[in-house]
Amino acid sequence: MADEAANVPTDSSVYKDVPNWILQHPKFLELTRLDVGDRAQVHAAFLVYMDLIEVRQWTCVSSFTVPELDAVLLQGCEKQKETQYVLALPAHRKVCHRDVRSVLRKCGHMLLCAVASDSTLVYQRLTSGLVTPDPPVDIKDQGRRQHRKRRKQT
Repeated sequence: MADEAANVPTDSSVYKDVPNWILQHPKFLELTRLDVGDRAQVHAAFLVYMDLIEVRQWTCVSSFTVPELDAVLLQGCEKQKETQYVLALPAHRKVCHRDVRSVLRKCGHMLLCAVASDSTLVYQRLTSGLVTPDPPVDIKDQGRRQHRKRRKQT
């Protein structure tokens, strides 16, 4: 059975909704050999990989399996910054907190990327603790009660 999972499916009927060029892409073929059982998981990981390489200009992007989740974790460098990890999952896939924590213990922090059926990608940064967010760009500290209007009591 492991030999059957390692075979790269080339039949277009297996991947009805996937364009042919994706099935022939070297990275897609590499991802299918990682032996994650779900074809939607492989397709999601490939779409995230392409986004990281082509749109976000990441370098040295590699992929490996997360056995706890039966999923693909991508690792790469974002524009001369430290190594980042991205867990790519189809949007319909459910994960439990315990499984995400097991990945965070290994990585420290990561991006979770939910891939919708229309190929929309939504990234969410996850850490092993609380992180204070950066303040919004457009909002200035106006001081306490400086611009509040008071109601006149009649």
